[in-house]
Amino acid sequence: MSSRIEQLIDEIEEYIDNCKPQPFSSTKIIVNKDDIDELLRELRMKTPDEIKRYQKIISNKEAILNDARAKAEALINEATIQTNQLINEHEIMQQAYAQANEVVTMATRQAQDILDNATMEANAVRMSAMQYMDDMLANLENIIAASSQTAKADYDTLLGNLNHYHDIIQSNRAELNPAEDELVEVDLNDDSQEGIEVI
Repeated sequence: MSSRIEQLIDEIEEYIDNCKPQPFSSTKIIVNKDDIDELLRELRMKTPDEIKRYQKIISNKEAILNDARAKAEALINEATIQTNQLINEHEIMQQAYAQANEVVTMATRQAQDILDNATMEANAVRMSAMQYMDDMLANLENIIAASSQTAKADYDTLLGNLNHYHDIIQSNRAELNPAEDELVEVDLNDDSQEGIEVI
């Protein structure tokens, strides 16, 4: 069963896949800011709960080790009882010591095996949980980085377009307001000009 974080990551990827492409571009898309913000907000809220859940799994390592210690102690106690019973029988005293040592050695070996297995199991659970969280955070990091790059590219495109239009407007204004030295000068001393009377 997938976690809510995995579901949210799938929803974000599906949302990005379904976004309309930007005109004249095969790599840029148009993203609804409110929709992506809502998905990221829910992802941000769910992340601490998922981390707590995996911390709880990791904490089970102590329970596994405690159970192993309890079993080991029970084996040692049983071996000690058997040893005491054998020692109390005088006619087989030497045999009792040998058997007792063998039982204690076997119990100690079994107890160590239980502790070793429990430690390896707990470490495997811990590593799996950490790897899973690292994979999810890596996916989230990639999504955020891609969104950031897309937003920056869109902003740079918009800024370039605005600068282009600004240059066109300046050029048009310059054409509407020519410089003074370009205006036609009228020679007041030229009597041939119509409508001009020289006094």
